[in-house]
Amino acid sequence: MAGFITYIKESFGELKNNVSWPTWAEAQSLTVLVAVFSIIFSLAIWGVDTVFSRVITAYFDLIK
Repeated sequence: MAGFITYIKESFGELKNNVSWPTWAEAQSLTVLVAVFSIIFSLAIWGVDTVFSRVITAYFDLIK
């Protein structure tokens, strides 16, 4: 159990002293950037899925 507590303390020390955290403005702008690209990517996947769905439906309608 002492090893686990030492690990947690060292982890917090690492995060506090060695990690370079972004400023609040950088964090906000990067969050917006990730949200925008996530929406664009999800719309692209939705579009490809819709096209494939229609192609497959048309194919199966042809072979009936």
